Amino acid sequence: MRLLGTALLGLGVYAAYRWLRASAYTFRDKQVVITGGTRGLGLLMARQLAQQGARLTLCARSREELDAAHQELAGTGASIHTLPCDITDQGQVVEFVFRAREYHGPIDVLINNAGIIGVAPMEEMRLEDFERAMRTHFYGTLYMTLEVVPEMQQRQSGRIVNISSIGGKIAVPHMLPYTASKFAVTGFSEGLRNELIKDGIAVTTVCPGPMRTGSHIQAEFKGQNELEYAWFAGLCGIPGFSVGGEAAARSILAACARGDAELLLGLPAKMAVILQGIAPELLALVNELVNELMPGPGGIGTQSAKGYASRGATPSLLTKLPDRASLRNNETNQDPNLAVSIQGEAT
Repeated sequence: MRLLGTALLGLGVYAAYRWLRASAYTFRDKQVVITGGTRGLGLLMARQLAQQGARLTLCARSREELDAAHQELAGTGASIHTLPCDITDQGQVVEFVFRAREYHGPIDVLINNAGIIGVAPMEEMRLEDFERAMRTHFYGTLYMTLEVVPEMQQRQSGRIVNISSIGGKIAVPHMLPYTASKFAVTGFSEGLRNELIKDGIAVTTVCPGPMRTGSHIQAEFKGQNELEYAWFAGLCGIPGFSVGGEAAARSILAACARGDAELLLGLPAKMAVILQGIAPELLALVNELVNELMPGPGGIGTQSAKGYASRGATPSLLTKLPDRASLRNNETNQDPNLAVSIQGEAT
């Protein structure tokens, strides 16, 4: 009993410590830069940060998406600045960060969120799929980080959040370019924290499992694309297995405020990491069996189709929750007809 009491006391002290760390940091009047901040998880975080009084600078490639996000967020009374930027182009990143500072001053928080998702068996992936994933996830994160770190070091203060994935810790079948690039993000982010914590800069690595943010609509599928879409979107629609987008955004921002080293989001992500640690051969066997159940090559082959073009005969009930999320989070913004179609299926 004494041992149990000591353990509970220790947990209580640790919980109080985490709460104090979180409550001591506020986003109010901080400039927060979010890449890919116009839809999905990025937009969800932007909404919550706007409510907390942050000064937001968002980038994306689509001017239309930027305008839609700006109009929505400006309605909250928050200070919003949106700029087009392709994060795979270092020159554009340099210009974007320069203009962000001109408008909102020094950058206090950087959230590297922009990403792409490609789903297909290895046989249908090509070299350009790997290169594109690396440019977006790793080099995009690297370019942004290199631009903001010097000023944070000078101030001895800053927060950086890198959105990786459970696919950046555990290899996910049929997502090889994605998982390889996310492994790179995880390694970079963890190493970055080790080197920058002495400068008062907290780097948080976020590894979510499936989330209901609406990203299945914009994901890209090859091979038997309709079957690939069915399993991917289906996993995003299972309550308890997938994490709600709003809850995910809250958890990420809380981890950033605390300056946590890592955040695993969702029970599947946590269980997979535990299993990887204690029984890697068993996890490898599970992944082998899962891969056997996956669709084989064929279909549209190496061509790529967005999720909204790969819905096929997938039952709408299977994707009802993530479909609703796609409507709320601007994932259908570029195609009004798509929004109307999904609205009809999701109701």
